[in-house]
Amino acid sequence: MTTEVTAERTEPRSGRNWLKGRSELGICALLAALGVLVLVDAATISTDFTQRGPVGPKTVPSIVGALLLVVAVLLARDVLRGGRGESETGEDVDLSEPSDWRTVLLLSAAFLANAALINLIGFPLSGMILFWGCAYALGSRNTVRDPLVAAALSVVTFFVFNNLLGVPLPGGPLMGVL
Repeated sequence: MTTEVTAERTEPRSGRNWLKGRSELGICALLAALGVLVLVDAATISTDFTQRGPVGPKTVPSIVGALLLVVAVLLARDVLRGGRGESETGEDVDLSEPSDWRTVLLLSAAFLANAALINLIGFPLSGMILFWGCAYALGSRNTVRDPLVAAALSVVTFFVFNNLLGVPLPGGPLMGVL
């Protein structure tokens, strides 16, 4: 009984063929670039104010940037070792259906309206338009409940940020009322 060993000739792969099936490396590059951006931005944070504890303003962004770099390296190592992400298997996602661009455009319009109106009419009113527009775009059609919930969310958000957290938001005409 003789065993024949055949040596396979391996041809050098071109860059395109090598990258095929490794699209996750693009995500690794994006995460690494984002991590570097966060670290560079954290390094430029000014500390010309009185610090009230051991944790300064650079701590959290520095940790987030470092963790982004660690995740990028670990994901790249996994991909280069043959790891692959699982394909979408969600039961509520039908991959054969086209994208719902109407919803995307309505959500974009709500966000853009908020950005355009926030300095003109204040956060409580522009936030109400944002919350109501998002509810409408996502399918809610209750004409009584939706604006009331949107108004409540907007006013509570404004109060929490403006009064409790000390983050000033434009109040607009409702500033004297709230």
